[in-house]
Amino acid sequence: MTAAHQVYYHPSGQSFCRARFAEQLRQLTPPGRPVLLLCIGSDRSTGDSLGPLIGYKLQKQAPEGLFILGTLDRPVHAVNLPEALDSLPGLCQDPFIIAIDASLGRENHIGYITLSNSSLQPGLGIGKSLPNVGHISITGIVGSLEGEGMSQLQTASLGLVMNLADCIASGILKAFWGQPHFTALWSDKPQWPQKWWKRVPVPGFPSERQACRK
Repeated sequence: MTAAHQVYYHPSGQSFCRARFAEQLRQLTPPGRPVLLLCIGSDRSTGDSLGPLIGYKLQKQAPEGLFILGTLDRPVHAVNLPEALDSLPGLCQDPFIIAIDASLGRENHIGYITLSNSSLQPGLGIGKSLPNVGHISITGIVGSLEGEGMSQLQTASLGLVMNLADCIASGILKAFWGQPHFTALWSDKPQWPQKWWKRVPVPGFPSERQACRK
């Protein structure tokens, strides 16, 4: 039987309860499987940089068994997402995927973090059609659905985005650090092969990073 859709809302900043977020995240994550954090977004837009910022913060702190895809240096975004998903078997086998992305929401929910037991659809708030990703998902609400989506992402407060990234990263570390099915060791995670990446122009974002095979 499919579990009912659940979404937990967490305020960021000083009101953020890391222990409660971590406990809920542990309850949604099955033991015994590698966990992959799919941090979606682009460093060319302030609001959309939430995912890569979280990946950047976690890439050298994650315990063994926790894999990270999507950082400031190597973002996973609308252009390269399908290819990145196709390449997951080369990073780890049968991972439990936690999708992380910026989102838009109600005006009174800006600055909140959501934790859901279902996947997310990247780009939905700005009218893009991308496949659903993740077994579960985490989002940071950086702008309002009432405005124009792309403008909301581009004009989001950097302070707000950094605050959300700090809270989410710290909550993830608390959830998985020292857990029985993870080894509490500092280690460098597998990297995408260098040849898999090169800079190419993308319409609307001349300096955007796009993944492609040489």
